[in-house]
Amino acid sequence: MSGPDIKSVFPMKNIRSLCFLKNVVVNPNIEIGDYTYYDDNNNPLDFEKNVLYHFDFIGDKLKIGKFCAIASNSKFIMNGANHNTNFFTIFPFGAFGGGWEVGLKNLSGRFKGDTVIGSDVWIGYNATIMPGVNVGDGAIIATNAVVTKDVPPYSIVGGNPAKLIRYRFDEETINILNTIKWWDWDIEKITELIPVLTSNNTNALKELIKA
Repeated sequence: MSGPDIKSVFPMKNIRSLCFLKNVVVNPNIEIGDYTYYDDNNNPLDFEKNVLYHFDFIGDKLKIGKFCAIASNSKFIMNGANHNTNFFTIFPFGAFGGGWEVGLKNLSGRFKGDTVIGSDVWIGYNATIMPGVNVGDGAIIATNAVVTKDVPPYSIVGGNPAKLIRYRFDEETINILNTIKWWDWDIEKITELIPVLTSNNTNALKELIKA
């Protein structure tokens, strides 16, 4: 046994609201890890509509790790949304061409790099991730949160702007989880250890370190 077919679009029998994103996304600047899914009752295949202001000429990437759960209407605002507020005008002349290309190099002086979502991250309904944010492994983004800053691993954040609510586990447990990075194991090992991964048995988790 090794779980659902990694190459399937709809991994759950008779359910068409949830898809494995890696098998759906076509934009080369969006990278999706294995088994990460998007759940949307309207059309989960249209996930890319939620990646906003993602222009090729900027070249920034959205990177999402493995085994993430992404709820409906989760939005990722990319660097193309930024305007340079240090200039006399915020109007993006360079983007329009027609002789205005000289302004392209100054289109935005505040690009914040790639947006990176770790593995085993849960992004709640209607959450918004702003440009250049890094969300750590195992983090939870609450419903309607607007994430403007990096999110630590295994933390829960919520609100607008999103703030730390609490950590999911104690420091020792988080250190173990950060060390084992179970999502990088082969799928047979993950399948074997699902009883541990789907529990909160810290002693069993410690045994994985010894193994």
